[in-house]
Amino acid sequence: MKTINSLAFCFVAALITASLSIPSPTLAQGLPPAAKQKIEATQKPVRTIGMEDYRKIVEHPGEALIIDVREPQEYAAGHIPGAINIPRGVIASQIWNHVGSSEKANLERPIVLQCQSGRRATLAAETLGELGFTQTSAVIMNLDDWKTSGNPFVK
Repeated sequence: MKTINSLAFCFVAALITASLSIPSPTLAQGLPPAAKQKIEATQKPVRTIGMEDYRKIVEHPGEALIIDVREPQEYAAGHIPGAINIPRGVIASQIWNHVGSSEKANLERPIVLQCQSGRRATLAAETLGELGFTQTSAVIMNLDDWKTSGNPFVK
């Protein structure tokens, strides 16, 4: 019986997780209030930019904090010059090392988040938005396309 209850819990958890990743008012019906709040929060748009806009930012270092949210081994294999590595899974706790304490941080400082394709960068931008950062952008592009287009890349 304990195994069945554990399986049932896992199934319900999977359903809730799936519903959280697909913001839909229909799916939100019947969910706990916390789950509904998460769905509503994910419906807030994340500012995104493409390769051309990102190239302009990379060409003018210092205007924005560029964060590569890939895992350390991905970053070590090659990255955009000037990008610092803060994996998406630890962005909420590690961002303060680069912007100052939460009490003194400039929450309006431009921050550009980049990964391999834009998925993790978008999630990281959502996280920073929840922390109060107002000028975050997620780069939506394929990093392999960036490299093959002859853009700056450090190995």
